[in-house]
Amino acid sequence: MKEKLQAMRDALERELDAVRASEDVEALRVKYLGKKGELTGLLRSMGSVPAEERPAMGKLVNELREHIEGVIGAKKELMRAAGMQLKLEKERLDVTAPAVVRPIGGRHPIAAVTKELEDIFIGMGFDIVDGPEVEYDYYNFEALNTPPGHPARDAQDTFYVNDKVLLRSQTSTVQIRTMEKTKPPIRVVSPGRVYRSDAVDATHSPMFHQMEGLVVDKGITMGDLKGTLELFAKTLFGEETKLRFRPHHFPFTEPSAEVDVSCFVCGGKGCSVCKKEGWIEILGAGMVHPNVLRGCGIDPEVYSGFAFGLGIERIVMKKYGISDMRLLYENDIRFLRQFG
Repeated sequence: MKEKLQAMRDALERELDAVRASEDVEALRVKYLGKKGELTGLLRSMGSVPAEERPAMGKLVNELREHIEGVIGAKKELMRAAGMQLKLEKERLDVTAPAVVRPIGGRHPIAAVTKELEDIFIGMGFDIVDGPEVEYDYYNFEALNTPPGHPARDAQDTFYVNDKVLLRSQTSTVQIRTMEKTKPPIRVVSPGRVYRSDAVDATHSPMFHQMEGLVVDKGITMGDLKGTLELFAKTLFGEETKLRFRPHHFPFTEPSAEVDVSCFVCGGKGCSVCKKEGWIEILGAGMVHPNVLRGCGIDPEVYSGFAFGLGIERIVMKKYGISDMRLLYENDIRFLRQFG
């Protein structure tokens, strides 16, 4: 029996030296100490040992059991520590190494200017409102004093889904929806995408961005419109900026005007940006037509208002000296990096 126990101890030592994986160590434990293990088998054969030798043999067997449990436990811990060390080596982080600089994006120039315009008008007490881009013909034309057959429709030829539904050609549609739902006083601006059936070139696109403004209250005059636009222009282009109003016609405003600003490059002296004129056209404006107010349930005998609209791309191009609108839509990273 003693020879068997010694042989088992020696075999275990050799097998432990040979193992390279933690699962192999567990297999050895089962081989020697499991229900059908070799040491367990010896314990079951103790009945064949003479009675006077059993205490001594039992002691040897228990010592071997403790030895096996000890060396297997030590081997497991050794392999766990080695595995952890290997993992740490593989995942080692050199905190002294230079950091990897990730590129940080920026706002698209159209988004940046839109945000700037919004901030200016919010500072003047305006609310930002939004509306659907797929719109009814009624809101896009009829409610804006442009009935079927009106020649102004030709200048805003847009994309129709059917006879009554279209892609809006102007954000003025939001003004109508606002006046239908809100009682005066009203002070809102509505930026967003609009669509017109224009051929693509350096200054035209079938999709572009507008911002419309609307104020309705008692006693609103053309002087309020002029003061609002002057404050807007000076905030956007600088304190020296001057405004010029030229008579114009819009179906939904009366009187109406085209509004120019003094060239912010040459100060009005004349340069290539303003085409030697000293002025740059930036928006259209006027007093809200009584028919438009009346159609929205607002009494034009009690209330009056003004409206204005500007093309955001036009502001972007003038602000950054961009000569071709198509550059704003081509997603050329070399171009867009300039505005990061």
